[in-house]
Amino acid sequence: MESLPAEYSELGKKDIENLAKNVAEELKKYVPSSFNKLLRKLSKAIERAIVSRHRRLLVVTGTDPVEVAATVARALLFYERVYRRLKGKEPLPLLYVFHDEFKDAKIRKEVVKRTLKAQADMIEYTIARYEESDRYLGTTFKLLVMDLVNDLKPNDVGRLVGIVEGGGLIVFMVPPWSKWDKWITIFKQNLVVPGYNEPRHVFISWFKRKLLDHKGIFIFDTDDGEIIKADDYPLRRRTEQKIEIPEKTEFPRELYELALTQDQVNVIKVLESLLEKPKKKRRAIIITSDRGRGKSGAVGIASIGLAARLRKELGRVRIVVTAPNLSNVQSFFTLALKAAEKLELKTHIVRRGDNILEIHGKGFSIEYWEPIHVPRLKADIVIVDEAAGMHIPLLHKIWRSHRKLVFATTIHGYEGAGRGFSVRFLPALKNDPNTELIEVEMHEPIRYAEDDPIERWLFDALLLDAEPAELDEEDLKAIEAKQFEYVKFEPRELFSPEGEKTLRQLFGIYVLAHYRNEPDDLAILADAPHHIIRGVRLPSGKIVCALQIAQEGGLDDEMVEELLRGGKTPGNIIPDRTLKHLRVREFGHARGWRIVRIATHPEVQGRGIGSFALEKVYEEAKELGLDWVGSGFGVNEQLLKFWVKNGFYPVHMSPDRNPVSGEYTILVIKPITETMTRLVDIANREFKRKLLESLHDPYRDLEPEVAMLILKTGNPIFDNYYPALTPIQVDRLWIYAYGPMTYEAVADVLHELIRAYWIMYPKTKGLSLSKKEEYIAISKVLQGRSWDSVAEGLHTRPHSVMVALKELARKILKHYYGKDSESPVGIPAESIISTYEAQEFFVKPRQLQHKSRSEEQSSIDDANEREA
Repeated sequence: MESLPAEYSELGKKDIENLAKNVAEELKKYVPSSFNKLLRKLSKAIERAIVSRHRRLLVVTGTDPVEVAATVARALLFYERVYRRLKGKEPLPLLYVFHDEFKDAKIRKEVVKRTLKAQADMIEYTIARYEESDRYLGTTFKLLVMDLVNDLKPNDVGRLVGIVEGGGLIVFMVPPWSKWDKWITIFKQNLVVPGYNEPRHVFISWFKRKLLDHKGIFIFDTDDGEIIKADDYPLRRRTEQKIEIPEKTEFPRELYELALTQDQVNVIKVLESLLEKPKKKRRAIIITSDRGRGKSGAVGIASIGLAARLRKELGRVRIVVTAPNLSNVQSFFTLALKAAEKLELKTHIVRRGDNILEIHGKGFSIEYWEPIHVPRLKADIVIVDEAAGMHIPLLHKIWRSHRKLVFATTIHGYEGAGRGFSVRFLPALKNDPNTELIEVEMHEPIRYAEDDPIERWLFDALLLDAEPAELDEEDLKAIEAKQFEYVKFEPRELFSPEGEKTLRQLFGIYVLAHYRNEPDDLAILADAPHHIIRGVRLPSGKIVCALQIAQEGGLDDEMVEELLRGGKTPGNIIPDRTLKHLRVREFGHARGWRIVRIATHPEVQGRGIGSFALEKVYEEAKELGLDWVGSGFGVNEQLLKFWVKNGFYPVHMSPDRNPVSGEYTILVIKPITETMTRLVDIANREFKRKLLESLHDPYRDLEPEVAMLILKTGNPIFDNYYPALTPIQVDRLWIYAYGPMTYEAVADVLHELIRAYWIMYPKTKGLSLSKKEEYIAISKVLQGRSWDSVAEGLHTRPHSVMVALKELARKILKHYYGKDSESPVGIPAESIISTYEAQEFFVKPRQLQHKSRSEEQSSIDDANEREA
């Protein structure tokens, strides 16, 4: 990660400062003379970029940190000179981002900083570490320098390139061009796991190829003093788009004047409709755009307009904004503050670290909350930013919990994939008779003009616009006929020019099927040494299912011991969790495949393609002599059904919900070997027992349907178990079932009976409950939910639930104890006294009261054997 020539290795902080000062004073001495030839080409490119409001990218590569930094500083000074000639002397904001833990990075930073300080009049630089780059989302710079020598993290590139405005210049510092492919970066090092000590070195080769493929990108090698590439983008003269503010507006005109595009004006105007009472039960506004179109800023401006108007009508207004991360909404808050300042509203800001968390003013508050909390909050308006980065079930909960909503989402970008939002969430809103839906699309980039060459490069290099293949009639017939082919893909081939079409199909399926895709995922697919790629292909060559699999396990004794004692290891998610929670060493030694992602083409889901893929993965793993195949995912009933149907057993679940998806993460395993089959059976029983005993607390809000499905998988927790009720409890149960006693007075008895039912399931000795009864048994008796909550889940009235629970009690009373409405009640004193004095507290269910002599003898023999 740090490759430092010997002459710099012993330099201290003061030495680096002195070196940088010398370089700044004699800059030409450290810059290859051949760079002047590139600058002449770059001069015309910068002029075209300024006129077109497009951007340009310069890549400087080399071994010597001083030469690389000096060349970059020279380029920045040159840009300043060209810009001053064309536009006059106005400040040029520059963001410089680097990793401050490396000495070579410190040298490069100090050289650029000292040079700009000494020679640049117009450049106002900001220096930041990559760890804090989130705070610059939503801001705008004319110049960006990214030091990519020590690390190339695709998320950083996707996040930061977008902050540069039209006419600006982006500069990458990178390692020596010929060595960069196999350069060990921080990102690559983090992909290394036990047993896989070398990353694959595929993604940077792809990244380099994309730099060479696109126009508007210049590459200079300081080692050889050569221009690797100087291929400019043609001039695009554009007519200035006049922004027209509507004559009649509900918000003050000053707010509209903050808009930078007509699209932003249109969004602000549409959001005025939230001032009115919805014509239906709820009103939802959907705003979609590619990244960098200013949707968050427009919504931020409008939020102040809404707060200022509604507080006069309501007295106090609460606007809740949510997004996958607090950093996602910083541009929203920045523009909201500008809007408040424009209206001369006094505001108080609440921060979390460097990020804005809340804005408060007289009669209003605008507050950020993590997505998981939003359905339970009371708010006048809810704004969901980067909605595509959130799980669809949670979006449904937010939508159904509020009356006035805004969903803003990026269609293509590092934040998430908007097409999945469009395919899986939007139709539900359109088809709901109680929702008034308003849709707005934004097209015009806010920082640069359309057809920007650097945006084209970025989308291509990070596959931000990847789409699955379009299926025709022949493809659908092939799917109907089950004409599937299981394919093993090699990452190096997929990321080659020949394999790129297939890669785009695979990644496009991930984008649509999963709630969160990031550029980092693409690099993991390319470089993680323990990850493999599989797919299902049609005769036409089109991909209809994509799988990403991690090879895990095979840990040595030392690592197993470390994990059992609470330690950590990279990768190996299933061995790690099973060792920590199930405590069986073999789970660490065993080798298996964890299915990281499995995604089917959204147009043909539910047709057996995913099950076919799982079957083939299992067969391949078995042929390789592995012990198990497993997966981990945010659990919901539909998804868990899919895995259980395909022979996978739940063995562990996180005790907390994911704050973004709102789901518990569950692990499932399908065993291959005989030993693992036995261990997974035990793991499944242990997990079900843990769940059963935890439904009242950590899993109190777990969906009852999910709990039911988990408790119904595999063998009974215990092969022989019966409810332990005293005679008094049995009689109390009778008066509840047939008399006036309330549920609250007999909750202890029902709790024990329901526990017994699930402990023995499916061997319940003839006791059969309906799905509705099982739902009530879990949600009311084991989770302790309110009558209203249980009734809501069943789409019925609370009284109906109360009646059903009494019927359930009668059924259990009859089954276990043979009692009905005519049975004698009450207990003689001498009977209960003798029972307690004999220490025989519990009433045996009637199934145990009529054993044959041979069964009794067998029970005695079993007991003696266990005692022995």
